[in-house]
Amino acid sequence: MSVSLAYPIGRFARPEYIEDATLYRWIDQLIAFPAALEAATATLDDEALQRTYRPGGWTVSQVVHHCADSHMNAFLRFKFALTEDRPTIMPYDEAAWVLLPDSVHLPVAAPLQFLAALHLRWTTLLRHLKAADFERSYYHPADEAVVSLRAATGLYAWHGAHHLAHVRQALGLENTPWELQ
Repeated sequence: MSVSLAYPIGRFARPEYIEDATLYRWIDQLIAFPAALEAATATLDDEALQRTYRPGGWTVSQVVHHCADSHMNAFLRFKFALTEDRPTIMPYDEAAWVLLPDSVHLPVAAPLQFLAALHLRWTTLLRHLKAADFERSYYHPADEAVVSLRAATGLYAWHGAHHLAHVRQALGLENTPWELQ
């Protein structure tokens, strides 16, 4: 099997129908993600944090900061979708965000703490939603797609595992299928 340096666990493949058991497995993955990312990066020195997962790719530090940025945006997208009728979300330039001063100058401990608190709030919200709430959606203008919260839950569970695999790849560690990370 060929492993892509950019997509070491493959691209997210949204199932045609997302069963509740799959949805709740994804929520469990969102719960576990911050601790898994912290465990993978907690003992790294500055040199290790500057390793990239592929030529031209982000550093481990940038990946951690990106996860905080991305999941913060995701949490807000969920909130908007739950309180507005199919809102249009605002895309952002991920590559530009990882070059901003907070990402450049703060140690990875800051976005790791942020992710832990954010995921606690996010997964608490998800655990208390009704089935119908997961059918609410937002419109993503860059993708020209309507995204249900059910599908977005899977996308962000995958996103965490995707970037955890990047960190492991940068450190020369073996990856496991994303459902197991």
